[in-house]
Amino acid sequence: VFSMGPVGTIILYSLDPDKMVGWNYDLKEGEKEYILEEYHDLPNLGGVSNESVNMEEILKTAPDVLISMNTIDETLKFEMEEMQEQIDIPIVILDDDINGFGEAYRILGKILNEEERAEELAGYCDEVLKEAEENKDKIEEAINIYYAQGPNGLQTEPAGSWHGEVIDIVGGENVAEVEVKGEKGKSEISMEQLLSWNPDTIISWGDERGGYYSEILNDPAWQEIDAVKAGEVYEIPNRPFNWFDRPPSINRILGVRWLGNLLYPDIFNYNMRDEVREFYHKFYHYELEEDEVDELLKDSTRD
Repeated sequence: VFSMGPVGTIILYSLDPDKMVGWNYDLKEGEKEYILEEYHDLPNLGGVSNESVNMEEILKTAPDVLISMNTIDETLKFEMEEMQEQIDIPIVILDDDINGFGEAYRILGKILNEEERAEELAGYCDEVLKEAEENKDKIEEAINIYYAQGPNGLQTEPAGSWHGEVIDIVGGENVAEVEVKGEKGKSEISMEQLLSWNPDTIISWGDERGGYYSEILNDPAWQEIDAVKAGEVYEIPNRPFNWFDRPPSINRILGVRWLGNLLYPDIFNYNMRDEVREFYHKFYHYELEEDEVDELLKDSTRD
């Protein structure tokens, strides 16, 4: 099976990596660290999202089925129907909405004859999102939060952008009052805008990801922001895949637990160390050591 984008590929890996014929890009070192070694050398067959899909190489792997996991609309359906006719391989279209991950697992479970395992993972996703919805109703005062992206921290996502969706899911108040910038996001803002929004909490891409996390703590321009004054600046965990965004796959399910617990620990009342161990075991087939949990959470929690 080959998924033509990383959202579906990560779901396939979590469900049954033995059925995968390739990745959508060359795995980075930080990703390989938590991906089982026997799958590191699967070929990079490209992806539709960055227009790098290599159909000739895909066909050489002789997949029984292709997966397209994306926003479902008439254009996507038309394109996939055309592709299916050209290559004579069935293409399954799945919705990439976070609320549809449970259904995606159940469909893939039937296709791959992995229904029991698929139900376990689907049930986990459904439970996390249901619990978040119930917890959101208990929040009396929403915490203002800013999502810092890019090399200077001045790219972000407003409410309504699916790149910042986890904030909405856990009941944070996204301070960014800017237009949603298309499919790929990363709306540019000014330092003046950020100072006027004055968030209580900042979550940021880490330095390893090309973010501004360390600089936010030291850059004089940021020191007037309440979040920085109070030490409420957190790095988004990033291995093997970013817990908050990019790629927007099941890694965000753990991100819901993480961000909910970070903003409202009395309501999203979890032991994050246990949550992280369970998630990596269930979805990444990986047993975390204590020092690995420390490393994943070191700049990402209050503890």
